[in-house]
Amino acid sequence: MRAHNIFLGLSVLLFVFTVAAEPSEQAENQIQPLQFDDVFEMEFVSDPQPSPDGESIVFVRNWMDRQTDRRRMSLWIVQEDGENLQALLDMNINAYSPRWSPTGDRIAFIADGQIHMYWLESGRVSQITQLASSPSSVEWSPNGHWLAFSMFTAGSNTAPLQLPGQPAGADWAAPPKFIDSMNYRSDGAGYLPDGYRHLYVVPSAGGTAIQLTSGNFHHSGQLSWASESDRIFFSANRHEDWKSQPLNSEIFSIDVETQELQQITQRSGPDSSPKVSPDGRRIAFLGFDDQRLAYQQNKLYVMNIDGSDIEVLTGELDRSINDFAWKENSRELVVSYNSEGRGILANQTLRGRHTVLVNDLGGSAYSRPYLGGDFSVSDDGLLVYTQASTSRPAELAAVRRSGAETLTQFNDDLDMAREIADVEMFWYESTIDELPIQGWIMYPPGFDDTKKYPLILEIHGGPHAAYGDVFAMELQLMAAKGYVVLYTNPRGSTSYGMSFGNEIHHNYPSHDFQDLMDGVDAVIDRGFINEEELFITGGSGGGVLTTWSIAHTDRFAAAVAVNPVINWYSFVLNADLYNYFTQYWFPGFPWDIPEHYLKYSPISYVGQVNTPTLLFTGESDHRTPISETEQYYQALQLRGVESAMVRVPGASHALHVRPSQLMAKPAYVTYWFDRFRQQEDE
Repeated sequence: MRAHNIFLGLSVLLFVFTVAAEPSEQAENQIQPLQFDDVFEMEFVSDPQPSPDGESIVFVRNWMDRQTDRRRMSLWIVQEDGENLQALLDMNINAYSPRWSPTGDRIAFIADGQIHMYWLESGRVSQITQLASSPSSVEWSPNGHWLAFSMFTAGSNTAPLQLPGQPAGADWAAPPKFIDSMNYRSDGAGYLPDGYRHLYVVPSAGGTAIQLTSGNFHHSGQLSWASESDRIFFSANRHEDWKSQPLNSEIFSIDVETQELQQITQRSGPDSSPKVSPDGRRIAFLGFDDQRLAYQQNKLYVMNIDGSDIEVLTGELDRSINDFAWKENSRELVVSYNSEGRGILANQTLRGRHTVLVNDLGGSAYSRPYLGGDFSVSDDGLLVYTQASTSRPAELAAVRRSGAETLTQFNDDLDMAREIADVEMFWYESTIDELPIQGWIMYPPGFDDTKKYPLILEIHGGPHAAYGDVFAMELQLMAAKGYVVLYTNPRGSTSYGMSFGNEIHHNYPSHDFQDLMDGVDAVIDRGFINEEELFITGGSGGGVLTTWSIAHTDRFAAAVAVNPVINWYSFVLNADLYNYFTQYWFPGFPWDIPEHYLKYSPISYVGQVNTPTLLFTGESDHRTPISETEQYYQALQLRGVESAMVRVPGASHALHVRPSQLMAKPAYVTYWFDRFRQQEDE
């Protein structure tokens, strides 16, 4: 807890318990709703890692630096019972990805683009690598002698020609850039340098990194050592036509000494995240048989170490497995998945028995209520995870026989200083086909059901994603401004099975629009919504549905479309993942079936829009490029519809990466909606 928060919390306590004031004075001095700059007061836990003996847990404590406008990461450690919580490193060291040595005497971690080591006995810290690029997926060898990792490795391609005639010392323009790769830019990274990600090993005592893989292929993701520390298992798409088969990865092993590569699996579809069992006999991994559907679910597989006898462990579970971890007995695993808006951790045996352990995993997405979280299991079976709730960002928790125990309370200061909006989960039926739809109502602080409130419908992106029972700062800030906020998981959302997710396959947007309108009607039926003050907003896929909705209904007083796609034809030819989108989201290329692309494009219906609309997009968004926003803005301007455009300099598709940008989005949303609120004196 930072010092100024401690004093703030104490001042609130003194007020509550010692001040005897008149009712009017008490009302004036009540705990206030969230303020926009409270985004800098958020903290959350990620990547918890128990020691091999299960006695200690190291984790990443994430906090927002007001001076640099950045999310920062610090390593902290706590005993398994929650006692002796302390910083492992100075908070100014931006550290992440902590990994215990097999004997529990050292912790490897990444900071400043290099691997560092912490020795527990002495408390000393040292950088042990001097790498050309930042590493990822660091994994210890079982004998403790090596660290494996993946790293971007620059290529050697040069421009195919050199322009003549430049005098020595002349100040010419930078030369043209020659690009001939399929995926040449990426959201959040911009235009990519020439090269590929490869696997490396480095001695755990420090030294020169040794490159293991080669070729014009990317190698990244989960790495897993064989029990003898002689081989590493990993996933890669090394097919010659990998550019046209973006999901067709296989499991490989590589000999550390000889660099001999062996392909373990051969299936049509992604095989990923291999993990060797503690006894060294089996490999578990994630994957699915690729059917070229927009939404496909990961299953958990297990096979012998040589790739024989592949078996599906979660074939009866109609949910997508996000992650898993072996238990020490090599007969059970812990799996994570999302189900009906909640993050699940469950025990899965090799014989097929499936037992849910907890249903509050989450917290990795703190801006909007997306599901997702981290967990890990120690050698002695201690299960630790990031615990989600609607009232605060993720905290550290451990699973006991008696249930889950929360081990940290990093957001007590924020909770004491501000009134957090209450959230209610509910279900309703779609008027299209009576399909059950899940939604959540966020009530503004001080809510009184005898009054009438404005309503904001906030729509998630994806579209194959899911909201759930987790904290969402952006929506909390909207509620703090006096709005009831509704968010739902319409058809197409994940966590409800394959059929529900593919209701919009090659059919998006469609009936999901009606699912959203039915949710609005369900809240209106409760009697506390002013039907003249309905507002709609959403980002990415939610921006698609926002612009689609205002072309198909005039019920909303105003709209804010955040990084939307409004023209599928231009989108698939401008987005960074165009080789994926054209194959999995559409039945053909846009020049072959332009009528299909235009049928589902909001730009085709802009002539029907009368709703005042604000558009909000990052200028460096390569996922839903700002050219989409500009098309729609200019169309609205040509039609004379009241409209405005907000361009966020330097921001990618993930608009919440910088805290000030996270603040700006709900600030502009509520600013725009406030303009179209009814005045009390009217």
